[in-house]
Amino acid sequence: MSNEFAHPDLGDVELDAVLAALADPHRRRVVVELAAEPERERTCASFNLPVARSTRTHHWRVLREAGLVHQRAAGNTSYLLLRRTEIDDRFPGLLDTVVSLTGATAR
Repeated sequence: MSNEFAHPDLGDVELDAVLAALADPHRRRVVVELAAEPERERTCASFNLPVARSTRTHHWRVLREAGLVHQRAAGNTSYLLLRRTEIDDRFPGLLDTVVSLTGATAR
């Protein structure tokens, strides 16, 4: 079994796919947490999501296919890294807006 995941070229990613991925509050929370430390790769297990493991896997796939994260596997562990620079280049201001609005609603 391959440890490689398919990642789209950000030039091929449509805004609709990104917004659809961010529409889910669990996925949005993951992106916001990753944005807090954009250079830090985190294990998928480090996110406290109140969902089944299969649902987590679905969320990782949606975020990856929308181009928001880079995911890699190492042994039994999977890691996520926000594609911050690429997303900012393709959709300027989007992540800052999402982080700002998500923080405002969390208060």
